[in-house]
Amino acid sequence: MEKKQKKQKHYTPPVITKKERFKTLFGDALFFTLGSICYAISVNMFVSPNDIAPGGVTGLAVIANHLIGVPIGITMIVMNIPLFVLAVIFIGKKFLLKTIVATIMTSGFIDLLAPFLPEYSGDRLLASLFGGLLSGLALGLVFIRGATSGGTDILGKLLQKALPHLPMGTLVLILDMAVVLIAGLVYRSIEGMLYSIIVFFISSRVINYLLYGTGNGKMLMVVTKHADEMATAIIAEAHRGVTILPVQGAYSKEEKQMLLCVVRANEVAKVQKIIRRYEENPFIIITEAGEVLGLGFKSHS
Repeated sequence: MEKKQKKQKHYTPPVITKKERFKTLFGDALFFTLGSICYAISVNMFVSPNDIAPGGVTGLAVIANHLIGVPIGITMIVMNIPLFVLAVIFIGKKFLLKTIVATIMTSGFIDLLAPFLPEYSGDRLLASLFGGLLSGLALGLVFIRGATSGGTDILGKLLQKALPHLPMGTLVLILDMAVVLIAGLVYRSIEGMLYSIIVFFISSRVINYLLYGTGNGKMLMVVTKHADEMATAIIAEAHRGVTILPVQGAYSKEEKQMLLCVVRANEVAKVQKIIRRYEENPFIIITEAGEVLGLGFKSHS
């Protein structure tokens, strides 16, 4: 007789309670507020007063402020409106909700705090370093909560639909560099362009550190009797691959299974929370993965 095929378990999303929904909303509000304040300090204290235009819509707003004196924050919102409309049409509303909130908060804090923040007019190199550090911290806090900064991030997604062979990171970089070139022409300064590149570099490094830690992955090994349920939930919620291995206790001789899962450092807590949903006191080994090559991590050279 043929062996009966194992019935596939269907994933059931967890029921989100009012308390969990409140915690999520509170976390979003806290991170967006802190991020908006850091971004406002970066723009008002270090970037704009020193004729350094960061990339994207913020850079165009800084240039507009230099030319005709319009408020940077309001200009950012006005420039983002057509991008939001296009994104709703071609990408979908779900992607945009948090991004619209984050963009409005960031733009609002820039104009709200502008009269109260002193302008740094010393060494432009220091201005670009601290401007990049604060903007990277700000955007990292926003990205952690599943939002984007709007502007070139949205435009990059739209362009990727027309140019799917180009990575989104490359498209966003091209758009940001175009803004830097425009700033160089407006300010008539090659130095300003070079300082803008420094802002880019520092900001991107800070964002990557906040999102991915030092770049090394973490490997989780979980011995359990609920491997199928855990694996299905991890794949659905954390979007990470899982390998299931059969194991046997040397003392108890009890047959169990072991989950093998590699994640980024900032994803460990999320995966642990998923695991504890199915087993109160699971046996988990967490170890460093010095280098992880493959989908979702570092590409093969």
